[in-house]
Amino acid sequence: MHRGACLCGAVSFEVTGALPSPDGCHCSQCRKHSGHFFVSTDVPRAALTIRGADQITWFRSSEKVQRGFCSVCGSSLFWDPIKHDWIGIAMGAFDGPTETKIGHHIHVADKGDYYEIADGLPQKPH
Repeated sequence: MHRGACLCGAVSFEVTGALPSPDGCHCSQCRKHSGHFFVSTDVPRAALTIRGADQITWFRSSEKVQRGFCSVCGSSLFWDPIKHDWIGIAMGAFDGPTETKIGHHIHVADKGDYYEIADGLPQKPH
């Protein structure tokens, strides 16, 4: 079981099972949503329990995706591809050890010019 919450605690969540290897997304939308590149793990919806879901504000950033954040403190929490059976959860929102590490970077062709990706992990342009 892995647990996490937003900064103020109005939204909390639990994930059953192991967390899949997260990715770092460098697209401009993720950078604007999170303040830097967004690292998230994609978990099956059935493995996720959310408490305080009424405190989540969903922003529809495209026809296929919505992004969830706490309406009280503004913490970026979820990346939700609406028609899929999984949801991305921000790694920074987890409490305690996650027992996983970033596996790869995506949308690096759109990354910010103020940093380099130098960890040696695979990078996908899109």
